[in-house]
Amino acid sequence: MSEPASISAGIAERYATAVFELAREDGALPSLEKDVEALEGALDASADLRTMIASPLFSRSEQGAAIAALADQMGLTQLLAHTLSLMASKRRLFVLPQMVSQLEAMIAEEKGEMTAEVKSAKALTKAQAEKLAATIKASVGKDVKLKTAVEPALIGGLVVKVGSKMIDNSIRSKLDALKNSMKEVG
Repeated sequence: MSEPASISAGIAERYATAVFELAREDGALPSLEKDVEALEGALDASADLRTMIASPLFSRSEQGAAIAALADQMGLTQLLAHTLSLMASKRRLFVLPQMVSQLEAMIAEEKGEMTAEVKSAKALTKAQAEKLAATIKASVGKDVKLKTAVEPALIGGLVVKVGSKMIDNSIRSKLDALKNSMKEVG
């Protein structure tokens, strides 16, 4: 990991730990989980939001006003809204995506769950997702929450990442392996 990336990860982890511990003390983990899911959805859906949190062109006050309006509009809990305001005043909003990921991991750990990142060439049906979650659960021994993404470049198959393990069963990877083996022969 590069130095700036590790610094960002460290900053994100400190904010996530503080928010998580405060929410756990208040018995507000279910509310925090809903807030984190909503915030992740907003980050995924809005290029403007991603630009605003990452751009040094926005002043602290502009970022603070934007994030306060967002928190109000989304109905975020006071804990997370105040944390986001603090991050804006300290020019730390750029770590928001990493903080959201950290919080998701902490909440899953607290609930005894694991998150599996699944990429597929087309959207999984509900039955496919349930079967995949059950298969992964049997393998890892914990409840599994799927985080799915569609990546048409895979052509077919799946790429599944659970913790530090990754299984790439996509047609793209098989074609790449075939291409490499053909290069070695010729």
